[in-house]
Amino acid sequence: MAHTDHQAMRRVLHREIAGTIGLLTDEHDFRAMRRYRSFTFDDHAAYLRQVEAVLKTRAAQGGHTTLALFDPEEYAEFCAENSLDPDVPTSRTRFTAELAATGPTIAYDGQALADLLPALVDEAVRQATWEYASTLLARLGPCASCGEDIGRAAFTHAADLVVRILDTAAPGQRHLVCSVMSTPEPLVSVLHADDDSDGATHLDEAEALEFTTVLALGLATRSAGGLVMRTTAPGTTDRIYGWRLRGDGLAPLTAAEVFDAYCTDIENGDLIAPESGVDYCVPPDLGEEDTPPGHRH
Repeated sequence: MAHTDHQAMRRVLHREIAGTIGLLTDEHDFRAMRRYRSFTFDDHAAYLRQVEAVLKTRAAQGGHTTLALFDPEEYAEFCAENSLDPDVPTSRTRFTAELAATGPTIAYDGQALADLLPALVDEAVRQATWEYASTLLARLGPCASCGEDIGRAAFTHAADLVVRILDTAAPGQRHLVCSVMSTPEPLVSVLHADDDSDGATHLDEAEALEFTTVLALGLATRSAGGLVMRTTAPGTTDRIYGWRLRGDGLAPLTAAEVFDAYCTDIENGDLIAPESGVDYCVPPDLGEEDTPPGHRH
């Protein structure tokens, strides 16, 4: 009887152990890991099938599992910095535990792995974009004339602009895209905002932080760029409008400029076919001057 009780208790404890799987999402990263003899998989598709089987088994047993993006180059650096042998499973386990604490993760809730892979990559790109933009903002330092921290002031102003844009938008689903012409390549951030039945706006905090940071960087560095928003609501035509970054503020686009911005691929400049049943509009008045008070940096 006691033995049975011990087994039951262990099963309970096993269900309460959270786990993280470091996932190799593409063939390139998978091939990079095959240089280690202890990594025994030789086919990426088979590897993904086995990962999905493990996820389903853990879920059926009541376990909670998250997925993290496993980057072979970061793994090699981690092992070198911590004097670990990269060709042993325990080193991969330690690296995965580090990812669970510091990197982007996606919780497994029974979704198909094919649906989780792009979501995990998007999450990793979002975090990398935020870290890069945050670093550039921090490097701007204080204003030479007034001593105010340029990056902090730009972030505050950007956050105020995002709130005003959402407040003046028609109710429903809002999809915002902010692009900043940075080097070595443009920074692009996306923000989704949805209204509930009571009219309250719901945002993903991490997404909103990244979006505001990218906008703040564009404002602080007076970079070329823009912000486009699409609103969707039942029984109405989708509306698209936007602003260009001008100095440390925003300037509304004309309907023709919105059309051009929305129908042009930002990465290669190619034209994108316009959608039917969509209105390209001048944005509503944000309610006050679209530049911050006080000093201009």
